Amino acid sequence: MRETIVVRAERRTAGGSAAARRLRRAGKIPAIVYSEGRPGEPVWLNEHDFGLMLQHHRGEHMLVSLELDGARRSVLLKEVQHHPLTSSVLHVDLYEVSMTRRIRVEIPLRLVGDPVGVTQQGGILDHLLRSIEIECLPGDIPEDIPVDVSSLAVGRHMSVGDIRLDPARYRIVTAADIAIAAVSMPKAEEAPAAAAAPEGGAAEPEVLTARKAEEGEEGAEKGEAKAAPAAAKEAKESAAKGAKERGAKG
Repeated sequence: MRETIVVRAERRTAGGSAAARRLRRAGKIPAIVYSEGRPGEPVWLNEHDFGLMLQHHRGEHMLVSLELDGARRSVLLKEVQHHPLTSSVLHVDLYEVSMTRRIRVEIPLRLVGDPVGVTQQGGILDHLLRSIEIECLPGDIPEDIPVDVSSLAVGRHMSVGDIRLDPARYRIVTAADIAIAAVSMPKAEEAPAAAAAPEGGAAEPEVLTARKAEEGEEGAEKGEAKAAPAAAKEAKESAAKGAKERGAKG
């Protein structure tokens, strides 16, 4: 059976930031109760009791029984504003609901299990989506939705469409293709940067090699240029000698 959470409230008449600060100094939390077709009702809550209630319940979007003016009303804890530095509660919004009408609420996701991709393959689990929006009756609102990720291997992920809820009680509003969690391999460490050349150091090996090749080509060209006149002279003398020998025979 679902536990009934009772929140006691008192009406407040003074408004404004100065009045709200006076309430907080007195250990009271300013709050407003919203109802369909009626203006918001300013009230205050006991800071100590409200803080204890939040400590025992993981989700802030919960159904509570508001005790006001001697009567109890079913309200949804719609929004809790916290101080950015101290995390103390600054203000609370409550919304009165009908227990027979479905409402949309945002519910946190809780990952359970150790993925095989982490325990056996050395991967890392990434929690990508923290909550989803569902539609249900106020009395069926869960504090969170457990998601079993133990079967996730490296390179695999789970999406909203993998969540299984009782279709007779719940309808998931969040798109089914949004990823909830994934297991990936850690990124490889980058190779260390090449050591810097000393001041006034020689050029890079590639440049030296290119220069040697160029010098070799230039030397070959010079050698060929020197060999060309000698070869021509030798050929001329050989031709003259041959002509002389043929004349003697004739």
